[in-house]
This record gives sequence, structure tokens and C-alpha cells, in this order.
Amino acid sequence: MSSDAPSPAEPDFRASRQNGDYPRPQLVRSEWRELDGPWRFAFDDDDRGLAERWHLAADFDRTIIVPFPFESDASGIADTGFHRVVWYSRTLTDADLTAAGYGGAQRSADTRLLLHLGAVDYRAMVWLDGVFLGSHEGGQTPFSFDVTTAIDEAATEHTIVVRAEDDPADVAQPRGKQDWRLDPHSIWYHRTTGIWQPVWLEATPAAGVRLLHFTPDVPAGTVSVRVDLGREPQPGSTVEIRLDYEGKIVGQLTLPASASTRGVIEVTPQRNGQAYEELLWSPENPRLIDATVIVRTPLGDAVDTVASYLGLRSATWGGGRFLLNNRPYYVRSVLNQGYWPESHLASPTPDALRADIVLTKELGFNATRLHQKIEDPRFLYWADRLGLLVWAETPGAFEFSPVAATRLLAEWTAVIERDLSHPSIVTWVPLNESWGVQHIEHDPAMRAFARALVEVTRTLDGSRPVISNDGWEHVDSDIITVHDYESSGVVLEKRYADDDAKRRLLDGFGPAGRRILLDGQQTGDRPVMLTEFGGISFATRYADTDAWGYSHAAGPDDFVARLHAVVDALADSTFLAGYCYTQLADTLQETNGLLSDDRVPKAPVDVLRAIFAGGDPRA
Repeated sequence: MSSDAPSPAEPDFRASRQNGDYPRPQLVRSEWRELDGPWRFAFDDDDRGLAERWHLAADFDRTIIVPFPFESDASGIADTGFHRVVWYSRTLTDADLTAAGYGGAQRSADTRLLLHLGAVDYRAMVWLDGVFLGSHEGGQTPFSFDVTTAIDEAATEHTIVVRAEDDPADVAQPRGKQDWRLDPHSIWYHRTTGIWQPVWLEATPAAGVRLLHFTPDVPAGTVSVRVDLGREPQPGSTVEIRLDYEGKIVGQLTLPASASTRGVIEVTPQRNGQAYEELLWSPENPRLIDATVIVRTPLGDAVDTVASYLGLRSATWGGGRFLLNNRPYYVRSVLNQGYWPESHLASPTPDALRADIVLTKELGFNATRLHQKIEDPRFLYWADRLGLLVWAETPGAFEFSPVAATRLLAEWTAVIERDLSHPSIVTWVPLNESWGVQHIEHDPAMRAFARALVEVTRTLDGSRPVISNDGWEHVDSDIITVHDYESSGVVLEKRYADDDAKRRLLDGFGPAGRRILLDGQQTGDRPVMLTEFGGISFATRYADTDAWGYSHAAGPDDFVARLHAVVDALADSTFLAGYCYTQLADTLQETNGLLSDDRVPKAPVDVLRAIFAGGDPRA
């Protein structure tokens, strides 16, 4: 797919008004080629493909629809059995190369052709025309290969081959909610194996922009920028950054170019202290500032032009409150598993990502907690564009070992690099409910690992709060979070009523029988949030005998009454800074969503909104 954006020599201020299809929404080029759709496919249950060199003869016997995992109906395979190794292949034509900007007069001697894979769960090896391009480990993060030298210029067709390996028995692999059993049970779901996010081609200059980071400083009225290039540019080259809001330049900076260029841009309208809030981003006013980055030669010619966007906002804490743009902000969040019955962890369409955000806001929430999943960047684009706070949480491994720790740390740091510039993301969550560190209270090594994840996160991005272990057994969290599936509103009201209740909660054992704070920590002025509660099961499309939840409603009226009981119980709490209700939509047997799995509300939207859309009870 190609956009209608200007040529690389021209600025483009339209990044925040794209249609949501572009797979890398904060680094946009005018020409690219989507490679999703039918691919050839094969299971390799005996793991003989490498020995038999399948990458040289890739005429596989099945067809799969990429980017849907073979376990899903949308893939055309719909096989939920154990298949540890699978293979894909696709033919590239001259038309594909031309659409990506790599054909004919478009191409110069300096042009490179990149193959991008949004996510392959869990381990991938990639070839082009029999040439090994490389491998990647980590099922949630993107990777790319420069395929320029692998292209046979005399050929009119080329073949991409991908081998994916995803071992369901490997508990050192970060896997989140993917079940290790054959069939889903309790809170675990069907596996997502292989390619599950877009595959695409893009032509770039050799010294083109590879990475962009924007970090706003609201009090200073500035934005720190990092621009990484594909290689060291010519001496005397420059990087030009322009910021635009509604057609007006609000900041610009030109810097000497290097492989990694850094600078600080003054956002000039922010000089007026009486008007600075007019540019700030929030769920109520999701203002996005478009950015154009131009790499120029020493003579001033444009080597590369990319479009991006950012939001001016701060996410901090103090005085027992979560602070958005340095003001107390009560978080009304909903847990989102990011799972669809027809396509599993892959969204069925790009618009389905937008639709979930629209529904979340219509239900009265201002935030969502992406649970045990790193979501497609296009979801984050719509969260930025439409205004929804996001808690970013990585999938956990199930064991603690050097292998598990190394894998999680590598994937988590790649996630931060990918998503650092999204204004919607307001917290980082590297661990949840002690998954992978089940004995953290008693094992110093596990506590050290949790603290290390927090410190690495702060090292890479000091602009957001970090939660060390969402739910309980915190070692060093900026926000103290509690998970509590008590079904009685009376009990919840007493448990979260006031400062005395807060002391009882945080100084002893929490609702799940786990300590909330480890190492003798004091709460101080850190916010406290109830980040999982509710979980009321009301099965509208799933067999009642198999439906799972933390409590069960007998019918629609009972469902609404139960919702009122648990949500209203928090309204008079003197210390809670926010909450996260479990959950947005049913997921297979877990029928505790506000929506059925096909995203149909289980009660009228206005009824649900009246329950969840209350203001800040501490205001």
C-alpha cells in the first residue's frame, strides 16, 4: 500500500491525520508495500526443514492469511494443536518493489530495501532468494532486514521464507496469557504462533532515519529529540526538525547530523505561561503536534524526509495522586486482553483496534491496561489520536531462570525503544502478579531482578511512572497497585474507605494473601490504585457450564446491580487514585467482560457509562 504523501524532498505535516493503516505510525514515509495476505505455509512437526533446506524449495502445501496465527479462524488454517515449528513463504514481484519505492527511476545507488516484520512469536529465521538475512527472538517486538544485496537484479520474482519456532512447553519464554495446555483453561487462551503483525517493504536512503524519539518537558516548554540514522552521514550533513500544530510552526531546530543526533526543541507558544495548556495532550483534549524530520546533505539537498507526531504531556505522581500535566487525574481504566475470537492476539482489521478504543471511551473510561500483551503500534496511534491513557505491560514468563530473565529484559527494552514517544502511554509495567518471580518475597535474586527491571526502565525513559510488579509484592514502584476480586460492595467499601484502611491493607497481607509491599517499604506520598477488580462473569455467547469469572451474574439486571455494587464501593475512598475494572471483553471461557467477545455490550452503553464515568471522587 502506498500513501499519497509528498515526495521525500517536501515536508509533510500530516502524520497525526493518517488513516491508521501504517504499521509504524510515528515514523512515516510516503511509499511502502504491505505484504499481508495469502502466503504459502507448512507445519514442521519433525523439525526437519532446516536439515532439508526448505528455504531453497519453499513451495509449501498450505495457504495461510498473514498476519493471522495458524491457530485462528482468520488464518484459514484454524488448527489449535501443538505445532512448535512452522514455515512461511511469499513471492515478491517487481510491482511489490516499485510500490515500496525500489523500482526504476525511484531508486538511486544509495537506496536500501528493508523488509519489516511487526512481530513473530516467538523466534524467527528469514531468507530471501535462499540468502539468510538473519534471525530474531522475542514474540512482541518488530525487526527488520536490509535485503538490498540479497536481491537478484536479473530476476523478476523473489521469494521470502520465514521459519517460526514457538515452543508451548518453554516456560522461560515470555508468553503472557498463551496457554501451555492444549485447550484454554481458567485465564489462559489459545496460543498465537508465528507472524501476527504486519509484514511490509520500504525503500530508504542508506543514511535515512531509523529511529525517532520525542520526550516532552511540559514545565520547560521543550521537547527532547533523538534521531538515529541508518549509517553515519556525510560530514556537514544536517538534521532538520519542524513541529507543526494546525498548520502553524510551533518549533524547529537544525542540528549537525550524526549516526545518533540529539537536541532540545523549544515549543515557542509555551513561553506564554497563561496559554501553555492550550497545546497539552490529555484524554479530554488529545492534541497532537505533527513533526517532520529532514536529513540534508552539506549542499542542503533532502536525503530523507519522514513524518511523525508527538503529544505535549507529563505523567508523574505526588501527594498520593497520579498527575497528568502536573494536575491530579483520577484514572478510570479497564483491562484489555487484546484478543479476538476469530484472530486471537492479531487484530482482525486495523479498524478493530480503533473500535476498541472508541468503545472504551464510550463506556466512560479514560484509560486502558493492556494486559500481558504488547499491542500493535496502530492501537497506540488511535489511543494517541482519540485520547486514551495506556498502561503498557509486557507478557511474563512462567519460570525464574537466567534464560527467562535474559529474554524478558531483552524484549522489554525493545518495547520501550519502540513505544517511548507515544503520549498515550503513561506507565511502564515490566511484571504482573509475580509471574516469573513467584517467590519474590523469599528469594533475593527475584527481588533483585524486579528492581533491575525498574531501574533499566527508568534509565531508558525517566518520563513515566514504573510499576515493579502490578498487583502485589512491590519492590520499587512509583504507583502502588492492588488486585482484589472481592464481590461484595460492602466489603470493598470498608477495605478502601480511608487512611486507616489503607494502613491495614499495605502494612499486612493483601486480598490475595500476598504482601503488597516488600523490603519494609513505606507508602510515602505514592499513589495507590486498585488495578484489577470486578471480573463479574455474565455469559451471553458462551456455554454457562464452561463460563469462568471471579463471581457470576444470574442475568442482565443482576449483572448491572453487581457492577454498581463493586464500582460504587470505591466512590468514597479517601486514598485511591484510580482503578482498573476487569475486563473490557469476554475472552473465550473467561466471560467477565463488559462486552461479549464480538464486542457487543452486555448492558446499554448509557447504563454502563453511568457506572464508570464518574468524576474524581477526591476532587
